[in-house]
Amino acid sequence: MKRFIGDFHVHTLLSPCAEVEMTPNHIVLRAVQNGINLLAVTDHNASGNVLAALEAGRKYGVTVLPGMEVECVEEAHIVTIFDTWGQLAQWQKIVTEARKSLPPNNANKFGGQFVVDAYDNFICEEKKMLLGACRLTAREVIDKSRALGALVFAAHIDRPSYSLLGQLGFIGEELTLDAVEISNLNVSELKEQKFRPLIGSLPYMTNSDGHNISDFIQGPKNFLEIKEPSVEEIRLALKGERDRKFKPGYFVGFNR
Repeated sequence: MKRFIGDFHVHTLLSPCAEVEMTPNHIVLRAVQNGINLLAVTDHNASGNVLAALEAGRKYGVTVLPGMEVECVEEAHIVTIFDTWGQLAQWQKIVTEARKSLPPNNANKFGGQFVVDAYDNFICEEKKMLLGACRLTAREVIDKSRALGALVFAAHIDRPSYSLLGQLGFIGEELTLDAVEISNLNVSELKEQKFRPLIGSLPYMTNSDGHNISDFIQGPKNFLEIKEPSVEEIRLALKGERDRKFKPGYFVGFNR
């Protein structure tokens, strides 16, 4: 088995709420410097910086998985992660089709949405607003992305807004998620388990949801023991099957 420190929820400067320092190159470089060797780039409803992140990952020796954070019609965030760019590209077409009616982005109000290459060179600014819900329900987001091979988890369920638990009150068995994410504010939930009656047996994961470098480095990660950094191996680890291990609540520099 190989050991990984994984963060499966990281934003680049394509997300309007992220800082401009969050270029794919900078994210991966800082990951290397802090012992983080498994990442998923998950911008809001978009994948424009994923190819640059994949190239940066190859350059620095970090595994980067292509992903996206999708806002469903219930106004909750769901993170989808894939093994390949081709899978994500297919998913992007579905999400884009479900967001056709959204207006242009107001950069002065929401922030710019920038696409760059693996060397921090500016390519373009995404003009269509990336924030906001698409026309896909939570179940459709989960089922359609899983059909393309995605690992799917509900983002920051402990928050009152933009979370499945906050919007629905509970997560039913019909939502075939792989995991639920606990934010940095409630890592104690890993011991307290106060949300457990509302989420069934779904495993927890902890990610930075980094929108700036400080939050990315200081935010919680996950410790994994898996054969290879793939969606299926991560899924096995979340289930604790075949000697794979997945331990949320890991912090770079110290473990608490």
